[in-house]
Amino acid sequence: MSNLHRRGVLTLGAALGLVGVADVLPAWSAVGGATSSGTPANWVWDPEIDQIMADVFDNGQVAAVNTAIRPWVDNNDPLPTGLPAPLQTWLQNHNKLPAWADMAKLKRAADFNRRKDTYLFMLYGLGSGIMSTVIPREAKSVYWSKGGADMKDRAAKTFSFGYDLSQLGAFEPNGQFIVTANKTRLVHATVRHILPTLPNWLAVADEPNKIPISNADILVTFHSLGTFVHSKLKEWKVPMSAADEEAFLHSWQVAISLLGVRDEFIPATWNDAHAQAAQVLTPILTHTFEGQELAEVLLGLVSEVDLGLTRGFLNEFTRYVLGDQIANWLGLPRDYISAGIIKIGWPSYIAFREGLLPLMPANFYLFDQLIRAIAMAFLNGGTSTQTTPIEIPDRNRPTS
Repeated sequence: MSNLHRRGVLTLGAALGLVGVADVLPAWSAVGGATSSGTPANWVWDPEIDQIMADVFDNGQVAAVNTAIRPWVDNNDPLPTGLPAPLQTWLQNHNKLPAWADMAKLKRAADFNRRKDTYLFMLYGLGSGIMSTVIPREAKSVYWSKGGADMKDRAAKTFSFGYDLSQLGAFEPNGQFIVTANKTRLVHATVRHILPTLPNWLAVADEPNKIPISNADILVTFHSLGTFVHSKLKEWKVPMSAADEEAFLHSWQVAISLLGVRDEFIPATWNDAHAQAAQVLTPILTHTFEGQELAEVLLGLVSEVDLGLTRGFLNEFTRYVLGDQIANWLGLPRDYISAGIIKIGWPSYIAFREGLLPLMPANFYLFDQLIRAIAMAFLNGGTSTQTTPIEIPDRNRPTS
């Protein structure tokens, strides 16, 4: 387990400005058996769809594409009609699972997600969601993109990605994740084209060639989600069989493959994943202006859902999950009464839910309300639990 998950965060790399560790990311024991191309993940983007979406944007076709893809939701839905020919052809070639995907593992992962959904909701929401605000490249790209100006909508779309991944049958014909991943990939390609035209982003960006969302950046996001969640479940002693853990990893391997990460960079085991996270995620975490603004909005979304939860309780749960360093970076004030309740109550909550404690703990309802508030805040802004429309951006964040 990496130092991030033992102590909250390793600060030396951030203190030294070590934000380029992904430049030396080696090839791992790739799940698809691919051999290394020799190109670092930080210098790998998604060239074919990047060019297609650049043309879509430059030709004024974004609105038409959004109209075409809006009813395209389930994996077994027919591909949208009325798309530009290159995009139509690209989707025909990519709207499918990678050849190495194991449907038995994906089905087991879906069942695992169903059984552990309470912890997943909380960890993806207050854990990974807030961690994203101290990942400098991610925070800056999100803040200065169109979605950064409407974080309620942006949070819903981001949460939808994890929510679709966690659904029973996510990768099966009646699921939605393959479509969700493809739409997200189109969004990423468009952002790569238009974000570098914004002086505000260029002034703070440190990406190679000033192009956002490389393979390395997607891997960093994966580690802030899947690898982080796996670590916390282990830390909290949530029962998991070896087969469950393997299936959970496989669902994420398939997910990031669908987002365009080359097989050679995808870790084959949890040991590989944690080692990779220690190299590409842990050292880069730090405070930014953009991240501070986003964190306040995200925590505000949850506190807006009036279920009797105080903002102090939310702040302390964030601190409990992510550690003091991140909480201090984000300026979260202390609420020691809530901290005491969480320190004692959360382990008891887990033990009761897992059948390891015969009596319901006193604060069981409080933690249930927390999970419900996160779900209501992020699932399409609390208006839908079915699907969140993902659309191609037509501009960056307004700057005036």
